[in-house]
Amino acid sequence: GVPVPGGVPVPGAGVRQQATAEQLRARGNALFQAGDHGAALAAYTEALSLSDAASERAVLHRNRAACYLKLEDYAKAEADATKAIEADGRDVKALFRRSQALQQLGRLDQAVSDLQRCMSLEPRNKAFQEALRALGSSMHEKMKTMSCTDSKVEQMFQILLDLDEKDEDKKQKAAQNLIVLAREEAGAEKIFQSDGVRLLLQLLDTAKADLMLAALRTLVGLCSGHRSRTMAILAELGAPRLSAVLGVEHEQVSLAACNLLHVMFDSLKEGLQKDFRGKEDAVVLESSRDLKLLIKHLLELLVLEGASAHGRDNALNLLIKVVPRKSPKETNNSLSLWVIDQGLKKILEVGSTVCGSLGSLPVTENSQMSASVLLSKLYEDLKCDAERENFHHLCEDYVRSWFEGHELPGKLRAIQTVSCLLQGPSDAGNRVLELEGIMDSVLSLCASVREAHQLVAVEALIHAADKAKRASFITANGVSLLKEIYKHSERDSIRIRALVGLCKLGSAGGTDFSMKQFAEGSTMKLAKQCRKWLCNEAIDAGTRRWAVEGLAYLTFDADVKEEFVEDKAAMQAMFHLAKSEDRSVLYAVASTLVNCTNSYDHEEPDPQMLELAKYAKQHIPEQHPKDKPEFVKRRVRKLLMAGVVSALACMVKSENPALTNSCRELISRVFLALVEEAEDRGGVVAQGGGKALIPLSLEGTEVGQTKAAQALAKITITSNPEMAFPGERIYEVVRPLVSLLHLQRTGLENFEGLMALTNLAGISERLRQKILKERAVPMIEGYMFEEHELIRLAATECMCNMAMSKEVQELFLAEGSDRLKLMVLYSGEEDEKLRRAASGTLAMLTALHPPICKRIPQVTVHWLEILQALLLSPSAELQHRGAVVVMNMMAAAREVAEQLIASEMLEILSVLAKDKDKP
Repeated sequence: GVPVPGGVPVPGAGVRQQATAEQLRARGNALFQAGDHGAALAAYTEALSLSDAASERAVLHRNRAACYLKLEDYAKAEADATKAIEADGRDVKALFRRSQALQQLGRLDQAVSDLQRCMSLEPRNKAFQEALRALGSSMHEKMKTMSCTDSKVEQMFQILLDLDEKDEDKKQKAAQNLIVLAREEAGAEKIFQSDGVRLLLQLLDTAKADLMLAALRTLVGLCSGHRSRTMAILAELGAPRLSAVLGVEHEQVSLAACNLLHVMFDSLKEGLQKDFRGKEDAVVLESSRDLKLLIKHLLELLVLEGASAHGRDNALNLLIKVVPRKSPKETNNSLSLWVIDQGLKKILEVGSTVCGSLGSLPVTENSQMSASVLLSKLYEDLKCDAERENFHHLCEDYVRSWFEGHELPGKLRAIQTVSCLLQGPSDAGNRVLELEGIMDSVLSLCASVREAHQLVAVEALIHAADKAKRASFITANGVSLLKEIYKHSERDSIRIRALVGLCKLGSAGGTDFSMKQFAEGSTMKLAKQCRKWLCNEAIDAGTRRWAVEGLAYLTFDADVKEEFVEDKAAMQAMFHLAKSEDRSVLYAVASTLVNCTNSYDHEEPDPQMLELAKYAKQHIPEQHPKDKPEFVKRRVRKLLMAGVVSALACMVKSENPALTNSCRELISRVFLALVEEAEDRGGVVAQGGGKALIPLSLEGTEVGQTKAAQALAKITITSNPEMAFPGERIYEVVRPLVSLLHLQRTGLENFEGLMALTNLAGISERLRQKILKERAVPMIEGYMFEEHELIRLAATECMCNMAMSKEVQELFLAEGSDRLKLMVLYSGEEDEKLRRAASGTLAMLTALHPPICKRIPQVTVHWLEILQALLLSPSAELQHRGAVVVMNMMAAAREVAEQLIASEMLEILSVLAKDKDKP
């Protein structure tokens, strides 16, 4: 109901009066007893908002503290318990709860003093005595480790900084111990307090790779999730030194510095996101200043000539991870605006560098791609037209500055910048393409006699062909030019790129068989040439990558797919490239595989609309005969035999900007196609597919995560999950599977998610606890009411396995719940499988939780006939389940036993007891 001033009920608003604080508290108590701690917390919180009496508020704070303890939010548990103690210093329950929270927060001395107060108030209380004893011994342990840790830290630094120490093994052990110690909060604090930062600095200054790695990895432990330590360490080390370490030639050291900076960014950002008030404002300003200082040095590193090529890549990757907002819900994009203002031209410097040209910055084959991804992320982070206009102006100014007055090398830099923007924020790329003279230069340089110049121009033309806005202009001017180059160029590197341009322009029909731009057969010729180049190891990998780009377009055609999967050498050459250092090939490989496995979305056209379209002489998309299911199935087999799974697993491992969310989605689509047939799933797992699917199911686009989760479900349903996901990995599978239960998922996804969770819930209590923690039980219950009989059955079977958990058993006794009634009624349904699942759940519940036996006669008047029908069923399984339920009920309570004996049950049991065929 709607509360109205003066309490007048609104007509039609329902008669439900607003609950009083007293009622809400009682509701909270019932929910807490039933194990629903989150809902109990909400009830107590609502009661607090309605309650004025100090004594009542104190009790509510005390109850909330109990909820927070159960939800493992110890800081809030301590705060609520303290409020209860402020109202009544003799409140032993609140004191005891606060001591539990303090103990979990590591403040053992305060926990002891609270427990001692409890003991003085209730000296005979066994629970308090036991808790105090346990706490005393853990304090003793802590003191022992602390004093032991003190001497250990000093020893480790002595060994590492001793220049005369020749024993490398000893040094390595000391370094490893230091890193491990820093991962534990107590150890990290110890190192920090023992002047550790200054000593770590000395290790960094030795310029020896192994000592630098030990120092950087130890610093990661010190900074993880700890803002004040991070700020102190940053002040001591200084941003210039950190960015210098990032720019060193040694790849591992540069990567370790990159990890450290990432952790530092996270810790500083955490400080900005928490809502600080009053005196903490100074801290926020400092955090924000430190952040910007670090970012400023990263931007300067991009254009620093002495910095290594991979150091530059690491700096770009860091900026991609830390600058743009994580989600559109965050409203503040000031960091991106600041980076665009301070550093857009520096990022374009890297993007416009022609790899290997004289006097240019050292870059890797991945640098331009990384710069494109960063530019794209920054552009997507802008919120209004004015911000986007500013971005465009800065890009246009930069391109003009190179294009005008710098002769040919300047024109090349300008065109390379256009390529970089077209691969990133393509709106900005299209804008600079339209600048006067740019497109003409691209076309004229395509005919250049110098290979390097021709490469830059042809690549720019290809990237421009990708963006539909320009494609018609390029189709008119570019196709004839690219055909000329393809036919007459002496250089394979140029011909491959020209070919890709032709493929892009020729595949405008997509999968539509009747819209091909090329003459019949020429697609096949182009594809054959691509495969030939792909297998030719004499050509450099950068050029062979373009052959995959070509196939990514040509494999829209089913004839090309069929020939490609017959060519084992070409498939393996592509997989080999996918595992190589050059990550810019990932998207093209994934696209080719999506095409070969037909795992893109295909809408089935509505038959009525087809008739109308024919009548109106409109174009109707046609499917190629070789895209029928039996062809696709055969292609999947061929890919599996050629080793596609290990290539995909390797692609997922790559911590690289080229593995964008859309690229992850393509890989997830391929995996789902690979596990379609149950007999292929074991092989996919054996080659690392199961492990690769977990990260795919936890981050990326929503479609990508769902496809990966569905593939995990298929594997979990048909294989032994403990073999498929060994060790801790099995617990990581739970969250993706639970995500398949959300209402916006399809019925098939719901069904497969439920089946997979049923398998996991049957394995161990720890897995059931994990499923409970992911809040799956209410969703599983929801599907027990589903109209579709298979989904309803799967949900009931899942609940049957979950019922082995104490918490779930308690839910069946919760006041006002129909859970038990539903199980009893389902045990009398016509669908035999559903009856089996429901009666199995009853057999388990009555055995594990006897109070349920007393409740069964109260939930429905039909309980006796349902049990009798089970015992009289022709199915031995149902009879067995029925007999177990009756046996448990007879043993549980006298009044239930009397009701059973008064019915025909005794006769039925006597008959069954004599049946020799069913021991």
